[in-house]
Amino acid sequence: MPSIAELRAETQPDWLLARPGAEHWAGRLYMRRLSPYLTRLVLPTPLAANGVTALMIPAGLLGALCFTFAGIWPAVLGVLFIQLQLLLDCSDGEVARWRKQFSPAGVYIDQLAHYSTEAAIPAAIGVRADGGWDSIGGWTALGLLASVLILFLKSETHLVQYALGRSDRPAPAAEPSAEPAAPRLLPAIRPFQAVEGSLLALVAAVADSLADGLDGSRILVVALAATAGVAVVGHLAAILASGRLK
Repeated sequence: MPSIAELRAETQPDWLLARPGAEHWAGRLYMRRLSPYLTRLVLPTPLAANGVTALMIPAGLLGALCFTFAGIWPAVLGVLFIQLQLLLDCSDGEVARWRKQFSPAGVYIDQLAHYSTEAAIPAAIGVRADGGWDSIGGWTALGLLASVLILFLKSETHLVQYALGRSDRPAPAAEPSAEPAAPRLLPAIRPFQAVEGSLLALVAAVADSLADGLDGSRILVVALAATAGVAVVGHLAAILASGRLK
């Protein structure tokens, strides 16, 4: 059984934490301090790195489900589930680096977890803004619109890699993953990520509770849909203007 210090040295190399945009701010700030302890628990088990990654999907979706319910405590629970997803996201790579288990399947599952969670959170807030599952209406539809726009936004980035591959051209060396360039080009993309989205959902739940209503959630749904629409157009324009597809 490796020590925590040995795990950090082997699974958290300097280049990992220095990757521009690829490491979430919460990972650098605190989660990488905690993740070796989970990794150390996983290593003696038969759970593979891809298995740890797969656990991100139910963690994220359960977190989003919590945001459909009114009140502060369901929102707090939702934030905790999203934090668990982030912890798993840090630990799966550490397990892979320690065991030398690397595969495209891990990347695929990881992206699937992020896609599903980040699309589910706005839809969940929309359900809460409508008053819950027994009163689904226009606010839920607006949340679903925000979800579709977020998926469209992420697709814009990933389709760059697809287009270059179909054209037999290498992906840009400065972009090791599909996400890093987006926040640099358009800061408004950040609220659509799971950690930030969950914290915004909690703030809206607190506002709902203080005002004894649903205005906080409704304002957030409107803001997410509006900013997602602007982001889709702005991100597409930035990609086309960058020359990467010429």
